Amino acid sequence: MNTIDEHIAKDKSEIAAARQAGDDSKVRHLEGELKGLEEYKAHHPEDSHDPTPLEVFCDLNPDAPECLVYDD
Repeated sequence: MNTIDEHIAKDKSEIAAARQAGDDSKVRHLEGELKGLEEYKAHHPEDSHDPTPLEVFCDLNPDAPECLVYDD
């Protein structure tokens, strides 16, 4: 993906296809991913790049050990 909007659109279409196929676990996974992307977009309206899963995770959990940055 090039932009977060493309990723969101792709996830929405994949959710619809997974629902049609009856794949509930894939629907749950994609809905969680979509929710994180939409929250990331709301927190960074000026940023249009497609964030990595770690960027989304750290945006939602800034105090998580894997997201902390130390200046030594």
